[in-house]
Amino acid sequence: MKILVLNGPNLNLLGSREPEIYGKETLADIETQLRTCAKQLSADIKIEFRQSNSEAELITWIGETRRVYDGIIINPAALTHTSLGLYDALKAVSDLVPAVEIHLSNTHTREKIRQKNLTASACVGQIMGFKGFGYTLALQALIETLSNRR
Repeated sequence: MKILVLNGPNLNLLGSREPEIYGKETLADIETQLRTCAKQLSADIKIEFRQSNSEAELITWIGETRRVYDGIIINPAALTHTSLGLYDALKAVSDLVPAVEIHLSNTHTREKIRQKNLTASACVGQIMGFKGFGYTLALQALIETLSNRR
């Protein structure tokens, strides 16, 4: 089982960027935790972890997932609130490659602009507010979803 984990703009700054909101873990810390979780769940789970500040690059990566990956975990970051292109890309592959959206903070308790979400409805589910642990929850949920599809 191959899972693509995509991280959007500014997530490369985790650990130093507003730790009271996003936590003190770095993106590398989260990746290590997720890989450890994947190994514990099954030796057959392979994780590819990527981050980009470019909307176009994220859209391209999503478009390349068909017949290569089984699922996507995505933290679109600020693009959640603005990117119809990300929504379209996720929707275009959703029949073969389901996605789970993750957010480190609970966007519903934040600024009004962060409460608008364009990407979640193209995903099978959304997990938010658990900081880095949310990625582990997303992996577990995605594996369950994929198991139920088979």
